[in-house]
Amino acid sequence: MWLWVVGVLFWGYAVGCLHGSVIAQKISGVNLKETGVKNAGASNATIVLGKKFGALVAVIDIGKGAAAVLLVRYFAENAGLLGDILALLLFLAGAATVIGHNFPFYMNFNGGKGTATIIGVLLAIDWQVGLIGFALFVIVALVTDFLVFGVLMLYVTLITMAVWADGYWPVVIATLLFAIAVWKHIENFQRMKERSEKRVSTVFKKK
Repeated sequence: MWLWVVGVLFWGYAVGCLHGSVIAQKISGVNLKETGVKNAGASNATIVLGKKFGALVAVIDIGKGAAAVLLVRYFAENAGLLGDILALLLFLAGAATVIGHNFPFYMNFNGGKGTATIIGVLLAIDWQVGLIGFALFVIVALVTDFLVFGVLMLYVTLITMAVWADGYWPVVIATLLFAIAVWKHIENFQRMKERSEKRVSTVFKKK
């Protein structure tokens, strides 16, 4: 069992380190870590490079989140691992992928904030609940006009998934990811306090 846990953590982290922002940088020549809000994610790609690059980064980062979890599901189920063990492995894979995105070793452990990646993870664990979470993300972000509030809804959805999953550990993992998300977005809350945070309506006016 421990070999599965270690293997899943290594796999998830490695996949998480594959950043869509790196692809965007190679195409555009712009280092997203040095401009905009200096974040290696889809939101900053949209702010700096426009919606097309934002979509490119988002698709890559959503895809890696989904792929990491789906491959673990495939091998675990074929090995006869079901119930609480399968749930643990899926949540571990998702968490490791988000952590790899947020803390990639080649960016001095300072990458993105995991928004697109957690969407992929949610869809791979349970696509129906994942779609509900994505809808809440969009609605809350649009209603409040701040992306960060929508992002937190994604993690609330993950915690809800974990509560319904088998076992204790999925809840612990989902709660830990929520705490990391809040910590990663402290600067956003600070900018909101200073009234300098980019609003959703402003960001998506860029071409």
